[in-house]
Amino acid sequence: MYLDDMTPLDRYTHGHHESVLRSHTWRTAQNSAGFLLDRLKSGDSLLDVGCGPGTITMDLAELVAPGPVVGIDRSKEVIERAREAAEARALSNLSFEVGDVYELEFEDSSFDVVYAHQVLQHLSEPTRALVEMRRALRDGGWLAVRDADYGEFTWSPPSDGLTRWMELYHQITRKNGAEADAGRYLAEWVEAAGFDSLERSRSDWTYKSVEEREWWADLWADRVLYSEFARQGLEYGLTTSEELSEISDAFRAWSHSDNGIFVVVHEEVLARR
Repeated sequence: MYLDDMTPLDRYTHGHHESVLRSHTWRTAQNSAGFLLDRLKSGDSLLDVGCGPGTITMDLAELVAPGPVVGIDRSKEVIERAREAAEARALSNLSFEVGDVYELEFEDSSFDVVYAHQVLQHLSEPTRALVEMRRALRDGGWLAVRDADYGEFTWSPPSDGLTRWMELYHQITRKNGAEADAGRYLAEWVEAAGFDSLERSRSDWTYKSVEEREWWADLWADRVLYSEFARQGLEYGLTTSEELSEISDAFRAWSHSDNGIFVVVHEEVLARR
């Protein structure tokens, strides 16, 4: 999901710019946790690690009510935003807390479900984080993780600007000690954390209508200019302001292409403790 729950050595590639939140608040349990939904039942206790603005968390809280749901993120800013949204939805079984994925402030065996969306791809020690998630799970509880695999993203028509964006994204995440292609490693990391009997699946977000293309292109056109992605790329000496402007323009040009399409590929793992 949304991630800023990292050790000081971990650096979040996206940051909290409005263009990032614009994307994260679009996410729902249906479009981001579908692989988990039929395993949930009323009364389940659930932890959402890296909850960000909490849109998925709130949906999950409705599905397991009256079971208690906790969303954690290290960013105080997004936790406050999530709390405000939860108040508007009057969800009495839900709370949001500032927390660290590497040191969860919960006793052993506290939850029936631990969910993490788009989290592990931003961590320098994903297996260590999964070990901590496993500790917080009850025997028989479900771990549910979903991460993108940037190397499997595809788009049409071809674009030199988007190809350079992908290359730059991998360069920045490597500098941050993170794995942009996390999806392909999820099962390996989950097994290394002590889980077995994994269930693997794959799903995607596809942007192909005029409205979908414009939405996706607009948010990334802004991200490559104004978010942490831009700041870090410049700081690391991996790009220039001129090149970032060219990439931004390339996203908008792609969105205007007849029959254009962009597919964001995700891998998913369900595992029982």
